[in-house]
Amino acid sequence: MARHLQVEIEKLKKKILLIGAMVEEALQKSVQAVLDRDAALALSVIEHDQDIDRMEVELEEECLKVLALHQPVAVDLRFIVAILKINNDLERIGDLAVNVAGRARFLAQAEKVEIPYDLKSMFSEVRAMLKNSLDALVNLDLDLANGVCIADDKVDEANRKMYQQVMQAIRKKPDQLEAYINMLSVSRYLERIADHTTNIAQDVIYLMEGEIVRHHHRV
Repeated sequence: MARHLQVEIEKLKKKILLIGAMVEEALQKSVQAVLDRDAALALSVIEHDQDIDRMEVELEEECLKVLALHQPVAVDLRFIVAILKINNDLERIGDLAVNVAGRARFLAQAEKVEIPYDLKSMFSEVRAMLKNSLDALVNLDLDLANGVCIADDKVDEANRKMYQQVMQAIRKKPDQLEAYINMLSVSRYLERIADHTTNIAQDVIYLMEGEIVRHHHRV
């Protein structure tokens, strides 16, 4: 029975990593579409979101099946609970990537505006957080998970700077208000993605230590 449970757990791990890879790709493409003003690339992100949604549902069903058939306890139970929660966060990140792609489609058709803040650096930080949170899950790396939680503060600060600089840009060029508001939305979506990656890291901490660490930072 125990061997069969471990086989099922390995299947769940492989599937969550596959979903994670799909979400990482969607995030990469959506931000690239903003930077390159590429409406076609943005549309591809939107069209493939249904694949992430389908796999999210399949993984949830598989987790529930394992819970019902094997009745895991201790660390195995925590692992499946963590997978269920991480699965949901990854699906939400996929949805936010679609939102970024939607803004990219608008910006591709609008008059070109200067990006007020270093969006590439902000995106690089968020992408690293997502990768590190998934690596922390695979390797059961507590330090990596804690690092993701700490990095969230950097993204929050970047989002605040983006807001300030967008407001300044709007005052200088009020005729480009809508474009700048869409740019600000991209920053806000990235900040929310960082929040979801932090949730994933916190679930890894829960998996390893049995401690719920939401609502406070670990150092």
